[in-house]
Amino acid sequence: MSAQRRYHPVTDRSEPIFNVPPVVIATVALLVFIHLLRTFVLSDAQDVTVLLTFAFIPARYGTHLHGYVFPGGLGADIWTFFTYAFLHADLLHIGLNLAWLLPFGTALARRFGAARYVAFMLTMAAAGAFAHLIGHPGAVVPMIGASAAISGAMAAAMRFVFQRGGPLGVWRRADDDAYRMPAASLLATLSDSRFLMFIAVWIGLNALFGLGTVSLGGEAGQEIAWQAHIGGFFAGLFLFNLFDPVVPHRAPDVEPNS
Repeated sequence: MSAQRRYHPVTDRSEPIFNVPPVVIATVALLVFIHLLRTFVLSDAQDVTVLLTFAFIPARYGTHLHGYVFPGGLGADIWTFFTYAFLHADLLHIGLNLAWLLPFGTALARRFGAARYVAFMLTMAAAGAFAHLIGHPGAVVPMIGASAAISGAMAAAMRFVFQRGGPLGVWRRADDDAYRMPAASLLATLSDSRFLMFIAVWIGLNALFGLGTVSLGGEAGQEIAWQAHIGGFFAGLFLFNLFDPVVPHRAPDVEPNS
């Protein structure tokens, strides 16, 4: 008589690695909807108004505008630290960002939950905007795109994906426990050769884009806001613990045998 194997509908089910949480799907849908609205519904003049009102423009915070006032007033001085991340220049721009958002946003959303994921991504966007402001004081060119927030998500994911039993250890399994493994300490992460290799390649690519050595095919005058990317990345790396809901496992108490 052959042995039977009991099938469990949760633990035995093989799933694609990207079992995308609803909050990430909602993020993608919102970004695509906004881009389609700007592309096919708004006139050029209306789109310029949107950019001036919701993109991040360092010149807002300067004193050399000679009386010019940007739309949105004081409110826009605050909300543009976040809203610029919902705008994109073209299909290539949004496509590349979504390609990075899906894996890293999925990892974070499954670990953080929806509310913490949203709060984290908005914080990373603000950190990227602040870094861009420091690097480009008084600049009048609008900065747009979710790259800084996604860079923060990438760095945060590095804190736990390499852990034993983490997501990279259960390839193509939708095991929620893999996303609940205690994160590595910041020191351990910074000492991990895999992380160091990742960050070296990532910073190198940003440097090449920022210096104009590599082009993404954008229009003339478009630049890669590499300072914002790096600001978001390091914010995600260092602020991860503030958002992480996973409590490290305690070693069991062991009493000596009598």
